[in-house]
Formats: sequence, structure tokens, C-alpha cells
Amino acid sequence: MKITEQIKQPILAEMELFEKKFHEAMSSKVALLNRITYYIVNRKGKQMRPMFVFLTAKMVSEGIVNERTYRGASVIELIHTATLVHDDVVDDSNRRRGFFSINALWKNKIAVLVGDYLLSKGLLLSIDNGDFDLLKIISVAVREMSEGELLQIEKARRLDITEDVYYEIIRQKTATLIAACCSLGACSVNPENTVVVEKMRKFGELIGMAFQIKDDLFDYTDDAIGKPTGIDIKEQKMTLPLIYVLNHCTPKEKKWVINSIKNHNKDKKRVKEVIAFVKNNNGLSYAEQKMVEFQQEALLLIQDFPDSPYKDALTLMVNYVIERKK
Repeated sequence: MKITEQIKQPILAEMELFEKKFHEAMSSKVALLNRITYYIVNRKGKQMRPMFVFLTAKMVSEGIVNERTYRGASVIELIHTATLVHDDVVDDSNRRRGFFSINALWKNKIAVLVGDYLLSKGLLLSIDNGDFDLLKIISVAVREMSEGELLQIEKARRLDITEDVYYEIIRQKTATLIAACCSLGACSVNPENTVVVEKMRKFGELIGMAFQIKDDLFDYTDDAIGKPTGIDIKEQKMTLPLIYVLNHCTPKEKKWVINSIKNHNKDKKRVKEVIAFVKNNNGLSYAEQKMVEFQQEALLLIQDFPDSPYKDALTLMVNYVIERKK
């Protein structure tokens, strides 16, 4: 059994019902919109976000989920899908997970409007049911994701960001959404217990940090299926292995690396040289060590919860995040 299927095992019934509810949450009277949302639903990925919502909810409540949990998972997925549709427009990307992106099939104008539609559907699903606590969690996540993207754009031009700024960028850009899933799961079943809700938010944030560092490491491995080696370098993205090496090499080496990334990022040989330089100067081992620190810190946060299949699945999920091959 694949590890993702193993993680899903304790929440199979919930995930099936969630898919039905999620589909309903997207429906519209406009035929064009329904065609597009149908296309979106059918190219779903690993579904990590709803899995985090349900596993967290069940772990903190000894196996109970309610309608709020389903709504929360649907809202997260609606809003996350909206940001992905908009991202593809922003990045002028024609593909997502091997499928054509919405903007490739229906043009930018329609893609932006579909993203807006999904966002409003998500907000209304919470408002119509009075889930204002859940809506707040999600809205904070959307604000932080936007800030994180803009912070990255602002800092990336300079190519000399510190490790702290990098953590702030990935905390907002990537970790905040997983944090929202986990705090939302806890809040949906136990809104009064703010300590547990905050604990699960932190748990999700730490997993998100580890997840992003793992993504960074893929840029330096030849066996990554997810993205071709060196693509972050070609796109001048600052990743943790690179930041570490830039902060620990001679001024002359630093100048060469920055010049390579800025002016020679299309030169395959030069990109290979940069990758080798990062590897030889402990960039990868440092990033791996940091990733494991975040992972271990996350696992500590859930160790006091009673043993259950949900806790086991979350532990598997945390390990999967840093062991995945794509």
C-alpha cells in the first residue's frame, strides 16, 4: 500500500463524503463555470490539505468530526484552488500537475474570474453557516500567503537574503496554509480549546517549513520527479542550500555564484557548476538538518495526544513530507 493511501486509511469515509460536498460547494448556474470547476475537481492532487483537516479534527476529538469540519475543509480547498488558478496566471504557466492550467485552456481573463468566484464561494460557505472563527483562520492564511509571495518578489531581486528572511517568506508562502488546515481541524470540533487550536496551528506551520525545505532540496537531486534539476536556479529563486552557501563562502565565490544565477542561468553547464558548488560546500546537508529539526519539533507537539490511528497517520504524514520523492 502506498504511504499516501496508508495515511488516508483512518479517514476514508470522511474523504469520500468531503469530495461530494466539495463538488457541491463549487456548483454554479453558469454552464461555463461548471465546465471549468468540473475540470478542476477531476485533476486533484494528493489532497494533503483536507487530509490534515480531518486527521487533526479526529485526533483532538477522539475520532469525531462534524459538519463544520467538512465545511472548513471545503473552504480551505476552495480558497487554495483559487490561489492556484491565480498563480498560474501570474506565472504565465501552461501546466499544473501534468494537466493544462485554466489560463492555458480558457485564457487569463476567465482564469482570474474563476479564481475570484472560488474565493467568494469559500467565504460565503463560512458566512452562511456562521463559521466566523473558521473564516478568520482562513482569511489570515490568505493574507499571509499574499504577503509571503510579495516579500519574496521584493527580496529575490537582491539575491542576498538572510536565513531569517527566507524562513519568514516560506512561513507565509507555504507553511501558513498547512497551519490553517491543522488549526481549522482542531477549531471545527473544539472551538473553546484555544490552547489545542494554537498547538495544532504551530504543528502545521512546522510541517509546512519542512515541506518547503524538502522542495528546495529537490532542485539539487537528479532523481526528483517533481521538477527538473536546477529550475530554482534558472528562475533565480533563493533556496536554503544556496542561502547557506552564499553566507559561508569567500566574497570572490559569492560574486561568482550571484553572477552565475543572475546572468548565466540559462547556461546548463554553469547551472551544473553552481549545483556542484552548493553540494560541495555543505548547502544540502545543512538544509537537510534544518528540515529534520522542523519535523522533530512538529512531532513533539503531538506526542501528548492519546494514541490513535489518526495520530499515527499524522505522524506518517510528517515523515512523508520529508521523505517524499516528488
